[in-house]
Amino acid sequence: MQSKTILVLGGGIGGIVAANKIRHQLSAIHRIVLVEKNAQHTFAPSFLWLMTGDRQPEQIRRPLADLLRRGVELLHAEVIGIDPAHRQVRTSTTEIAYDYLVIALGADLAPEMIPGLGVAAHSFFTFDGALRLREALMAFSGGRIAVAVSSMPYKCPAAPHEGAMLMADYFRRRGLSAKVDIHLFTPEPQPMPVAGPQLGEAVCGMLRAKHVEFHPLHKLSAVDPAAREMTFENGARFGYDLLVAIPPHRAPEVVIQAGLTNQSGWIPVDPATLRTTHDGVYAIGDVAAIPIPGRWKPEVPLMLPKAGVFAHAQAEVVARRIVAAVTGRPCARGFSGDGYCMLEAGEERAGFAFGHFYAEPSPRIRLRRVGRSWHLGKVLFEKWWLAPLGIRRSVTGWAMRAGGRLRGIPMAL
Repeated sequence: MQSKTILVLGGGIGGIVAANKIRHQLSAIHRIVLVEKNAQHTFAPSFLWLMTGDRQPEQIRRPLADLLRRGVELLHAEVIGIDPAHRQVRTSTTEIAYDYLVIALGADLAPEMIPGLGVAAHSFFTFDGALRLREALMAFSGGRIAVAVSSMPYKCPAAPHEGAMLMADYFRRRGLSAKVDIHLFTPEPQPMPVAGPQLGEAVCGMLRAKHVEFHPLHKLSAVDPAAREMTFENGARFGYDLLVAIPPHRAPEVVIQAGLTNQSGWIPVDPATLRTTHDGVYAIGDVAAIPIPGRWKPEVPLMLPKAGVFAHAQAEVVARRIVAAVTGRPCARGFSGDGYCMLEAGEERAGFAFGHFYAEPSPRIRLRRVGRSWHLGKVLFEKWWLAPLGIRRSVTGWAMRAGGRLRGIPMAL
């Protein structure tokens, strides 16, 4: 059998799963290379707990090399060029020819797209940002906090609502609830519109229970850092004492320059196989654009949310398909569009939303009652993901033998 080179770009959840799954299923004659500029892997779902002081930095980061199977080559470098026509990738240290390419480069944050936002706002969407926000919350003794979704789409549709509720719970624990007003602004008509009106109303109820004021249909247009005031496209203005923003997201410049994106600004892929229009090239996770049934506005089609659970499942599909292509085995299974989310509500409680995002005529999503077991499920997944690889494989084997479920929580292992 002729040796093949499989190149994975990006060391987030999707990239790690893809590289590990392919390495596990292919013989050693094939080369698996993962390119990632950061030597440390940080677990993004725990940034909210880092923000509130419930996690310390060392608890949610690990050397990336510790999370990869033996035989996966790790190249610490920045991807600076992709040439799908010649099957070449240029990095800051070398050029690599590939037979199969998995693009898992995620989404870049671009606060500069909104005047004043980068100067004025904190954000929990990065490791360093969550640490800086923790310091700001510790110093905050009262006033108005604005949590603003600046534009669509953004990673993890639940995160703004979780962030607002966890901040409310943080100030409750400090005895400052009566002195702090938290407002959540979003251009969407409801929380998580892709999930339908029933889930949206349920999340609104969770926000009300935490005394978080929800302001839908407010698209941010500018921020005045000196006046501490936000302006929205509908003409509304809002003064704040502390601004926490979900910045605009965009595809990494390297994939745009490679001509891989479409009018959506992201890489279009086949919904079942994750293949791009280029032979042997796949895109998974936040960088991919997958339309799904339904519309959240008359002129705006729904897109599959950008979330780690989808990146994980898509990586497994792509790994199986690449292995099948290399070995000549059949592979009929594709990405199903199923997904779930633990929605943190504070007080060590969470909701659990799950469903089928490819369902016709629109996604079918349900929300389990808020309780402690769902929070525990999220904690257990965090511990599993960051554990040494040998322990993770042992736990995975146990879970599979137990039917793939832990207290009703599907385990995407």
